[in-house]
Amino acid sequence: MAGHSKWANIKHRKGAQDALKAKIFNKFSKEIMVSVVKGGPDPNSNPSLRLIISKARAKSMPKSNIEKAIAKGQGATSEGQTFKEIIYSGTLSNGISLIVTILTDNVNRSVSSLQALFRRANGQIGKQNSIPYLFEQKGYLEIDKTDQINSDDLMMFVLENGGDDFQEDEESYLIYCEPRAIQDLKSAIENNFSVNFSAVEISYFPDSWVELDQESTEKILNQIDNFLEDDDIQNVYHNLKV
Repeated sequence: MAGHSKWANIKHRKGAQDALKAKIFNKFSKEIMVSVVKGGPDPNSNPSLRLIISKARAKSMPKSNIEKAIAKGQGATSEGQTFKEIIYSGTLSNGISLIVTILTDNVNRSVSSLQALFRRANGQIGKQNSIPYLFEQKGYLEIDKTDQINSDDLMMFVLENGGDDFQEDEESYLIYCEPRAIQDLKSAIENNFSVNFSAVEISYFPDSWVELDQESTEKILNQIDNFLEDDDIQNVYHNLKV
């Protein structure tokens, strides 16, 4: 499995990250609320919530925002605001496949918006909750490189504690594992190394990539940006090589 460049490929967001922080934090807040409703407000007894909080912290979401989202989740039922998780597959031009994850309090509204997005992109929406065979779900952890971390020691530890693959680039260590192993592996690393996680994700990775010319690539990326502008769309995974 390849390293950081492929991770950048599958989970595309606009380059101007700062301008999107409020939108990203809002999406994390919704994930936290759903997790609290399902499994309770204590991260120690709710692994899903623990993972989402790790993801949010990796994106510099303030502690106060996280705490507010947990509080809202505890009162979500009484407030009448509940969110549903749905997944859609789809295709764009030139053989580009997408997985779109949605978190919404109005399924009809979200599906209608998604259909419109595919129409504007001259794409084709697939079935709800259908995952294309060419995608595989994996856990992914990214650790910032520092002088305090010995690469060989970290690699051996990862592979002996549930990791499936270990890669590195100039700035980061890149770790892949089974989705169910991600939280235990993260905790084990934290207990044995002084590290900073820049990403903690359960994501969809394609088996192969589609490489296009620069003009076609930019067109597809702009279309994906349009999807991500929708407040109900959490993530878009794809097989375009960037």
